[in-house]
Amino acid sequence: MAKHPVPKKKTAKATTRQRYGSFKTSVLRKLSNRVNLVDCPNCGAKAQAHTVCHECGQYKGRQVIDKQKKIDKITKIKA
Repeated sequence: MAKHPVPKKKTAKATTRQRYGSFKTSVLRKLSNRVNLVDCPNCGAKAQAHTVCHECGQYKGRQVIDKQKKIDKITKIKA
């Protein structure tokens, strides 16, 4: 049976959080160059280019998603 490596010292929470924080900022920096966010011409919210705006539901000046319509939520599942 193979033995797995065990750390000699406990890693402090601050060290873990610093490592994760630097990783997170580097990933966000890389993603910001790839994702193209534009202002929606109808409502002015930030939306991804060439996609439907999630705030107003319009794409290229026409209504694609009806945001006024209420969505019925399923509260009980009949078995």
